[in-house]
Amino acid sequence: MRIFYSLLGVELSAVSQKEKVLSGLGGLVAICLLVWSTHHLLGVENAACVIASMGASAVLLFGVPHGQLSQPWPLAAGHGVSALLGVLSAQYLGHDWIAAGCAVGSAILAMHLLKCIHPPGGATALTAVLGGDAIHAMGFHFVLWPVLVNVAIMLAVAVVFNWPFPWRRYPAALSKRKHPNKAHPFGRENEHEDIVKALKELDSFVDVTEADLIALSLQIAREREARLLRQGRKNHSAHHGSKSATAG
Repeated sequence: MRIFYSLLGVELSAVSQKEKVLSGLGGLVAICLLVWSTHHLLGVENAACVIASMGASAVLLFGVPHGQLSQPWPLAAGHGVSALLGVLSAQYLGHDWIAAGCAVGSAILAMHLLKCIHPPGGATALTAVLGGDAIHAMGFHFVLWPVLVNVAIMLAVAVVFNWPFPWRRYPAALSKRKHPNKAHPFGRENEHEDIVKALKELDSFVDVTEADLIALSLQIAREREARLLRQGRKNHSAHHGSKSATAG
């Protein structure tokens, strides 16, 4: 069964029910405000003002607000660069399968090079090519409006909604997580270099911030230390009891 789960990619999730509910509420609030604000404050129709990829961004910003893919730079640059490349593909390659593939492929490459990988950006690039006449007529204005305006609204909602909860404040650098002891059991002077080296050896993108990697390694080390301490006490007690029984 464990192998079957591994093949399916079922995630390891120790997130509380409270956190799951907050994630859902955050996405609900974000999309409602995005549609309402663009329609009522900017006076445009819903179909034209909100790109579908914002729904995917909501999943990241509120489901995994501290993930590397969810941070402000990947959100803004990922959508912006992808939109630009999508428009370029549509302008020079047409609106068929070749243009669609080039738009998404070049967006992935650009996001990698610019360190702004944001999966919904691929949908934004695709929208620029296959979004229909209304999108094509916008030309390069599509990058600013609706894409970057949508991004700005989504970013603002993420900051405000997550702020009352210190453990999930957005961006990740603003979060306040409790650690029982700041001292690292192996020293902290080479943490950054060690993480960079390990990730290079892995040679695969990992959706977790450096701060979270450090915090996770620290917590794992403490849990292991506590378990070994408990095991040592248990063995000591068992050995002491055995000696008492022999002496008796």
